[in-house]
Parts: sequence; structure tokens; C-alpha cells
Amino acid sequence: MTQIDPAKEELIATDEAFRNLYEEHQEYKQRLRAIRTKSLPSEQDEIEIKRIKIHKLSLKDRMEAILQEHAKAHATA
Repeated sequence: MTQIDPAKEELIATDEAFRNLYEEHQEYKQRLRAIRTKSLPSEQDEIEIKRIKIHKLSLKDRMEAILQEHAKAHATA
């Protein structure tokens, strides 16, 4: 199991929007892993892999924006 950044842990525990984004990101990560374990991925699997990667990146960008806002708020507090 990977360790989670303390700021992320705090937001997962206290910020519902961030927690939802994180959980969705983890679900897509698992789906991607499941598709990649197939011995012979289909063309449809390849399309799904690309779609998942794009969506995961979008989720990660949104989480990063929340993390930056959180860091700014705590830096000035």
C-alpha cells in the first residue's frame, strides 16, 4: 500500500469534494489495472485505457488545485 501525503490525508478526511475526487481516481486506477492484466487486450480495451487515462488526469488536476488552495489557506493562517 502506498503512503498518502499528509495534506491529502487531511483533505480526504475533511473535504467531501476532494474525497469524492480521490475515490473516483482510485476506482479508475483499479479499472486501468484490471484492463492491463488481460493477456490480449481488445481494440475496445485500448480505447477504454485512453479514456480512463484522460479522466484520471482530469481528476488529478482538480485534486491538485484543491491541494494548492488548501496550502495557500494554511500558509496565511
